[in-house]
Amino acid sequence: MKILLTNDDGIYSEGIQILKKQLDKIAEVTVIAPDRERSTIGHAMTLRKPLKMRKVKINGDFWGYSLDGTPADCVIIGILEIMKTERIDLIVSGINCGPNLGDDIFYSGTVSAAVEGAMRNVPSLAVSIAGFEDFKFKSAALFTKKIASKLMKNILPANLVLNVNFPNIDYEEIKGVEITRHGKRVYQDEVKIIHDPQGTTHYWLGGELPEGNIEPDTDFEAISKNEISITPLSLDLTNYQMITKVKDWAKKWNF
Repeated sequence: MKILLTNDDGIYSEGIQILKKQLDKIAEVTVIAPDRERSTIGHAMTLRKPLKMRKVKINGDFWGYSLDGTPADCVIIGILEIMKTERIDLIVSGINCGPNLGDDIFYSGTVSAAVEGAMRNVPSLAVSIAGFEDFKFKSAALFTKKIASKLMKNILPANLVLNVNFPNIDYEEIKGVEITRHGKRVYQDEVKIIHDPQGTTHYWLGGELPEGNIEPDTDFEAISKNEISITPLSLDLTNYQMITKVKDWAKKWNF
């Protein structure tokens, strides 16, 4: 089995290093990751400048490819160039330092890397820890290895994207696994305005990260119960419930 491993926290992130060691036990793993932190970069791609790639050794443990691009760039170059002569069985993106729950998926470079893989017909996992400090990477890595191993015993649809979130607790404390839908939380964003001595105005985007709505069958509910959340994602963003209504509106627009 061959796995392409990437992330959005950068190739020197502890999460990708610990995950690599676990996935090595079940597959041949190629690491292609951004050369620096690229969190909340979403599905950005680099189209207007050349990308530089270096082969680097991480903590003396393993070699990987460091790219001065985005997580989606890493997947594209991995599929089309670095691993073009190989059959990639699975793309794994993570382990992300922080949750990708609910609406986070629209901002996440971690999830977008997995989506890019599925768009190119490679089944993909995005894996994240739902915490903000003292990350339990080993626990998440052990479960990711289990999930990947069990998945590969099946014939997987090429457009598979699974968004996996782990509670930030030790392996023995995890209560189980739930297959969930992604939930909802409303961000209380704010813009801070700063004027420097030269009179230039600077804008800082920020705000507090809100709690998610603990609704039945959601990723937030699973995490609140110390369970692993696995959410199958769709590449089709069509709102089918609105098609008829929008058709009715369009009839009155007289274009």
